[in-house]
Amino acid sequence: MSNVPADLRFLKSHEWARLESDGTITVGISDHAQQALGDLVFVEVPDAGRRVAAGEACAVVESVKAASDVYSPVGGEIVAGNTGLGGTPELINQDPYGGGWIMRVRPDDKAQFAALLDAKAYEAALAAETH
Repeated sequence: MSNVPADLRFLKSHEWARLESDGTITVGISDHAQQALGDLVFVEVPDAGRRVAAGEACAVVESVKAASDVYSPVGGEIVAGNTGLGGTPELINQDPYGGGWIMRVRPDDKAQFAALLDAKAYEAALAAETH
């Protein structure tokens, strides 16, 4: 079973989002997503300063199996991309909710974050996906 931290919000497309104390939102892919992809070999993170819409593809993770877009859970400005993933994409496999974060976004509308799936709803979506 995948690790689904209760303090995070999720998209059905397997991104997670954490509201930080400074109001930014840190984004990555879920433990379930990194397990499904397998060993990651490349990550393309967005540049700081880029504006994104909620649901917009703005990063790419590539494994030996497939390449997948990463979608922003909220609209706003990218304030940081995790450039450390360029040399060590396996950080996502090792620590998807910590060092494997992909980007940080300053949201235009915090209500978009509140509307994301909570851990229980994401677990239900995962269960429905496998049946």
